[in-house]
Amino acid sequence: MVTLRELVPEDAGELLRLQHQLDQESKFMLLEPDERQASLNQVKEMIESFLAAETSILMGAEIDDHLAGYLSVRGGSVRRNRHSAYIVIGIQKQYQGKGIGAGLFREMDIWAMNSGIVRLELSVMTHNQAALALYTKNGFEIEGTKRKSLIVDGQWVDEYYMSKILIKEKRIEDQI
Repeated sequence: MVTLRELVPEDAGELLRLQHQLDQESKFMLLEPDERQASLNQVKEMIESFLAAETSILMGAEIDDHLAGYLSVRGGSVRRNRHSAYIVIGIQKQYQGKGIGAGLFREMDIWAMNSGIVRLELSVMTHNQAALALYTKNGFEIEGTKRKSLIVDGQWVDEYYMSKILIKEKRIEDQI
């Protein structure tokens, strides 16, 4: 059984464990396996910063008291961009394709609409077919290509910049 919930500071150890595992098992995350230097205290502080921000949330997918995945939504902090949020998602390989990503996105959409978020955005390596399928299935569209965005295993990797607009055809005055 999967439980989707907002993460709290007491989840720091489990989130750090999950992030290290994702760094090891996937070349699609930003950090390489030996690159993550965050301490337990720094992860606690990061979770607290998400809890304190009106336009940000950090959600986890929990199975048997262990995090199997997470979704971070970091919203803008000034008037001109607080309607926009950048997302990062990571799901352990063994749990991919089981609806966890779709569930996290459903929860994110509900939270975003209630938080005044209009634009959700992310970047994804152009060859990450599973992620592209998840994102497009959940309403994200490709806006452009970031050429030579990353270096992975000594090779240039392009990324798509994708977004999802939650409110359509409303006047700006009605949204602020």
